[in-house]
Amino acid sequence: MSFELLELPALSRFTVDRREPLRGDAERVAQLWPKARVITVDAHGRTLVADQASRLVDRPATEFGDGPPDDAVLLGEQDGVAYWAMPPADETDVAAPSGRAWSRPELTDEPQWLDLRSCGALLDDTGAGLFTSAVALFHWHRSAKFCAVCGGGTESAKSGWARVCSQCGREEYPRTDAAVICLVHDGADRVLLARGEGWPAGRYSVLAGFVEAGESLEACVAREISEEVGVEVGDIRYLGSQPWPFPRSLMIGFQAVADPDEPLRLADGEIAQAKWVSRADVRQALEVPGSVPDLLLAPGASIAYRMIQSWAAVN
Repeated sequence: MSFELLELPALSRFTVDRREPLRGDAERVAQLWPKARVITVDAHGRTLVADQASRLVDRPATEFGDGPPDDAVLLGEQDGVAYWAMPPADETDVAAPSGRAWSRPELTDEPQWLDLRSCGALLDDTGAGLFTSAVALFHWHRSAKFCAVCGGGTESAKSGWARVCSQCGREEYPRTDAAVICLVHDGADRVLLARGEGWPAGRYSVLAGFVEAGESLEACVAREISEEVGVEVGDIRYLGSQPWPFPRSLMIGFQAVADPDEPLRLADGEIAQAKWVSRADVRQALEVPGSVPDLLLAPGASIAYRMIQSWAAVN
């Protein structure tokens, strides 16, 4: 028994034109600026959302000056409108978050500062793509202020898609870390779910890990599952992918089959609990969160949610 994703993962959606030539075309950027729209993203990776957390709050670019400020990043173009992101003018005006978002936000009619985890699944396709790109780019800019070769300071270039060393001239571009995420099932009606160390009680998801140097994606799946829960998997099949900019991952989804009678051996300090769960219980937990004891599932913005949802829908 295998399955496919019912829909694109929430953060894999996008509608704007992201092609590279626009980023370095100063004349075209200047032409688009008067009609451009800007979203603000704070140091905690949050932006203002409105309409029950389904629409990004954007502002006319001209409010920010006659041209793109140095800390602005170009997210793309759609129907002749360029979309940019910038940090807030004064971060002290934005309240710090109370903690990591594990569930949907409390929906209100007033605009509110939300992070990608909490509102990514609620946004429309355009908003999800814009916010995901903005969070990824700002994470990278904060970590790439100095040249990796000579240690000189770097400056933003190409509309925020490159940094150039002021000392040696080296150009650096955003990097992506490949990670696999795998839904392990028994080929019938049970799925293997795990709870990571430090997660809230009852919170379970599928297994994941980073790809190592010289390793194929399929080999990484087999290794990570063996390391984390001590079982061997087979029939490894690709499902889909999703950017996960926390800070710069690309989650590459797979499914695999394992024997539920094989003993589970949990990775010390990494996996707190793991268990096989029936399809009926997963369906109930998806339909009414909190209705199945000790089973809260991955938030809707993650590819893990889409994988679990798609597996549960198989008849």
